[in-house]
Amino acid sequence: MKQKVALFLAILGWMAVILQFYLMMETRTVSVMESVIRFFSYFTILSNLILAVSFSVQAFQKETIKVLTPITVYITIVGLVYQILLRHTWSPAGLQMIVDELLHSIIPGLAIIYWFLFEDNKLNYNHIPKWLIFPLVYLLYILVRGNYSGFYPYPFVDVSKFGLNQVLVNSGLLIVVFVLFCVLFVWIKKQNLKRENKY
Repeated sequence: MKQKVALFLAILGWMAVILQFYLMMETRTVSVMESVIRFFSYFTILSNLILAVSFSVQAFQKETIKVLTPITVYITIVGLVYQILLRHTWSPAGLQMIVDELLHSIIPGLAIIYWFLFEDNKLNYNHIPKWLIFPLVYLLYILVRGNYSGFYPYPFVDVSKFGLNQVLVNSGLLIVVFVLFCVLFVWIKKQNLKRENKY
């Protein structure tokens, strides 16, 4: 059952990422190379890509992948930030609307359900610093590249618009959100284990 669900999520993830790449190439206003770089500069794309790769692996092995919880945290933040901060900034239509919902709503929701049902790795709070490496490296990358290219994938990290100090505040708040969700997921898992051991 776990492997079949993982395969479904992997296919969904690959389909969403590939379709988004196609749509971005179709509507690009910059060079192909710059478009490709920008495509892979979105945390949404990277998180969904990591999910697609990881669940592809999970589909062919019985043991739960070791990175299930951090992946679920990343994709949860993708959905949360989009619903709260970004959904109102544009109104996609047609295929773009479908892909948009897959990337930001459907896949995050299904990933959370999958995690709740199938995560069986032992989780500890001391794992959290390792889980934060990816978002921190990503943040550094988009700020450095944005400084030289002028392109920032998300409005709340746009230094040219808000200034470095405000962007650092915004980024700091997001990191706090990451930490809180990491703690929450570990806590939920520990509570589930306590219940299972009780019975």
